[in-house]
Amino acid sequence: MKTLIKPLLIALSLGFTTSAASFAETKPILRPAAAASYKVGMYPAVDGKFVVLLDKQQGGHVDIQLKSDDGTVLYTEHLGKKQMKSRRKLNLNDLEDGLYTIEVTNGVETTRQTVTISTRVATSGRTISLN
Repeated sequence: MKTLIKPLLIALSLGFTTSAASFAETKPILRPAAAASYKVGMYPAVDGKFVVLLDKQQGGHVDIQLKSDDGTVLYTEHLGKKQMKSRRKLNLNDLEDGLYTIEVTNGVETTRQTVTISTRVATSGRTISLN
């Protein structure tokens, strides 16, 4: 009886390990059920400001981030499950000339918009443009 128990335990543990490994390899990546669809609008405003308008479905999270060219996060906003709108006017006057990215994501889909800030040489004003 003792000689039968050891091989049986080894066979069961080997079978369990094999089935767990094959399940991990074939498990599909599923879209999170809580991902909210959204619509976003962005445009430059006067006086070095940039407007971000966001409408989303209730039930999921959406994040808005302003990043520098090297990936440093300069501004972030998190819209929770119950928030459905965001209207932000970002002041870009204190930022140096260069490329910046505004990124909106619900965890599944990501919308990116590149923003170029440049100072006009002839005048003291700044130009903000979408690429």
